[in-house]
Amino acid sequence: MAADTPSFPDRRRVLAMAAAIGGGLWLPDSARAQPRLISDPFALGVASGSPRHDSVVLWTRLVQAQAADTAAWGSSPVAVRWEVAHDEGFQRMVQTGSVHAAPELAHAVHVEVQGLEPDRWYFYRFQIGTAQSATGRTRTFPAPGAAAQKLRLAYASCQHWEHGFYSAYRHMRAENLDAVMFLGDYIYEYGGTSKSVRRVPTNATVSLDDYRARYALYKSDIDLQAMHAACPWIMTWDDHEVQNDYAGGVQGTFGPEVPDFAARRLAAYQAYYEHMPLRASVLQKALAGVMQTGSELRLYDRVAFGRLAVLHTVDDRQYRDRQACTKGGAFGSSGVNPAACASWNDPARTLLGMEQERWLEQSLAIGGGTWSVIAQQTVFGQRDFRPGDGLVLHNDGWDGYAPARSRLTQALQRHKVSNPVFLGGDVHSNWVGHVKADYARPDSKAVGVEFCGTSITSRGGDNKGLAEVLAENPHFVMADRERRGYGVAEFTPQQLSVSLRVVDDATRADSDVSTLAAFVVEQGQPKVNSA
Repeated sequence: MAADTPSFPDRRRVLAMAAAIGGGLWLPDSARAQPRLISDPFALGVASGSPRHDSVVLWTRLVQAQAADTAAWGSSPVAVRWEVAHDEGFQRMVQTGSVHAAPELAHAVHVEVQGLEPDRWYFYRFQIGTAQSATGRTRTFPAPGAAAQKLRLAYASCQHWEHGFYSAYRHMRAENLDAVMFLGDYIYEYGGTSKSVRRVPTNATVSLDDYRARYALYKSDIDLQAMHAACPWIMTWDDHEVQNDYAGGVQGTFGPEVPDFAARRLAAYQAYYEHMPLRASVLQKALAGVMQTGSELRLYDRVAFGRLAVLHTVDDRQYRDRQACTKGGAFGSSGVNPAACASWNDPARTLLGMEQERWLEQSLAIGGGTWSVIAQQTVFGQRDFRPGDGLVLHNDGWDGYAPARSRLTQALQRHKVSNPVFLGGDVHSNWVGHVKADYARPDSKAVGVEFCGTSITSRGGDNKGLAEVLAENPHFVMADRERRGYGVAEFTPQQLSVSLRVVDDATRADSDVSTLAAFVVEQGQPKVNSA
């Protein structure tokens, strides 16, 4: 592991370089390189993300057909030109520039384009010599406080390569979206099995090179590439970007146990940054020295879409306490009877970490939008899986951190937060319902709504027994485990409309898509209505 992972001082230098690249700093001409290209250097596509009213991040990563060819570029950075234009033909240029793709960051490029006009669509591309990338399309959001009449976004998660094809993204491109909110499990770290639709290497991802190769495999998919190029993405992660069910600094389950989990997590976090359209500011705490005791990528964020909506993206993996009372004292998650778990209701336990909790409450208190969106990883509402008396709750999500959930619902009420909407993923199934003030009281009022989405490909279960689970949890109005796909949420000043879009068969690259269910939430009324 040590051979694959730079030492802490080396990583601080890498992250400092990342900040310089993202900020538009440049090396002298003597440090630039124009390599001999064996194949398309932009084979992993392009992407944009972290949209603001005046800026956006543009991403690509340079590769060659064989890893040895990329390695042959040596230790010099590679010069990359970028262009942003009003039109797809690049006749009305907006900005151009050059940056370097550093080998320390796997020749990834992150360009933070500043000074753009609010609420505008733009086109972008990259060039190395005569090689030119695909053209991407991105946009800025309306300025905070500006009138905005519509925001249309998709929420998606859990795209296990082995479990199917990304036909969902082919259909998502036709949804006329302003943005995609990706809520975790972009890759899966497992080694390959014989029971797969598409193959991955047999070894699990452990080292930095492993994680880089796994991202490169996923990003080779043309439907995923096309969706990244269609509009900006807002990113957060869940567990599989590192290891199944890991919790903060505690390893999870499945795959090899490593002697230094902190080093594995560090490698995974660097590879995530290298492959996502993220701002260099996510690395600021690492630059301040946090890397001496652990790694941090600050993914939690707030962005306004005019005064129509404020989008909060949170991170429930990096800062959480270990799951409570997992059976046999094992790592990871399990079903738990809270009455038999002494630490279940410990108010000191947190899912988001206390600093992120305070940040989220402060941001919610500020308000600024008709709709307050909280995009997070999983189901928010309580799900009791034991019919009748008693409870069996899953300890890996909000149910396992009930006091932290109560602090958040209390904050929603204390600050009279406008129209809270929770979006989630993780569970490979659709769950639609009401966010309750107190899940221990069936008559508790609703303080918001939630739409937890199914997976892009990752297998779920069947619906056997689901009616009984819904009856036990009447704050949910609908659930489905069997279908794969994504959700589309359209916000207007008057209402929120949500469509659950599902593919016929995720194991077919040519699968069609349909609407499983549709819902409406009227402004000012935390109630989910069938459309």
